[in-house]
Amino acid sequence: MAINIKPIAGTENRVVVLAAPAETVTASGIYIPETAQEKPQKGTVISVSEEDAKGKKPTVKAGDIVLYGKYAGTEITYEGKEYLIMREVDIYAVL
Repeated sequence: MAINIKPIAGTENRVVVLAAPAETVTASGIYIPETAQEKPQKGTVISVSEEDAKGKKPTVKAGDIVLYGKYAGTEITYEGKEYLIMREVDIYAVL
């Protein structure tokens, strides 16, 4: 899962996350159209910055599955895949 993206920390540690695909079928079997699908709030950490401006190292690591806020991060497309670059403080939990 190694990609050639390495975030550079500014004032906060940065994390690159590959968002999980949106659900297309409900638990009862009803198909959800693409226009009604919600943005996923779970993903896999792909890459992390080395340390922030204060020398603090990130607590998450590549390969962790994380939960994050609905509007967290900046979406980018790289080699046909959707990624999010976000601050580590926007991550709520590691699964």
